[in-house]
Amino acid sequence: MYIAIEGIDTAGKSTQITALQSHFPHAIITKEPGGTPIGKEIRGMVLSAKAQSKKAEFLLFLADRAEHVKEIIEPNKNKIIISDRSAVSGVAYALIQGEIETKDLLALNNFATNGIYPEKVFLLRLTKEELDYRLSQKELDAIELRGSEYLLKIQDALVEAAKLLNLTLIEIDATQSRKEITEQILQNI
Repeated sequence: MYIAIEGIDTAGKSTQITALQSHFPHAIITKEPGGTPIGKEIRGMVLSAKAQSKKAEFLLFLADRAEHVKEIIEPNKNKIIISDRSAVSGVAYALIQGEIETKDLLALNNFATNGIYPEKVFLLRLTKEELDYRLSQKELDAIELRGSEYLLKIQDALVEAAKLLNLTLIEIDATQSRKEITEQILQNI
């Protein structure tokens, strides 16, 4: 089973993946972008915000996604795969940019993924207040520097992206305790 943990920065994706690892010790744990050696380089490029073109940024994400599917997802399709982000994030960020038509977003993602998507997507949803607090507690990367309003638009776009990709999306209130969030994920796997 291929599942993805989605959410905006600081939502607790890494924390939940660590918790799930204790329940599924043989699971393949991965992330997008950056789950492969090439993906790590692409992730560095994207987070450094060197790309001036939003289309270039999107294409970098697609390159990572294609490599991720070929190197991690396809060879392990008979195992439990838990991914920190997925195509849902890529589509959501592109929707916010508004430079690529929806039909092209879907076609390009289908091309990059060979039509392979998570069976279930868990969205850890934050309130504006909680997001502002969490951002104030850390050094911000290029995406986080765009601000909480931008990140909250991404959060809404994650829901829209899952619908466009026709994926099962389970929304979880990320302001709950870590244990409560983990329990809700486990109940839905």
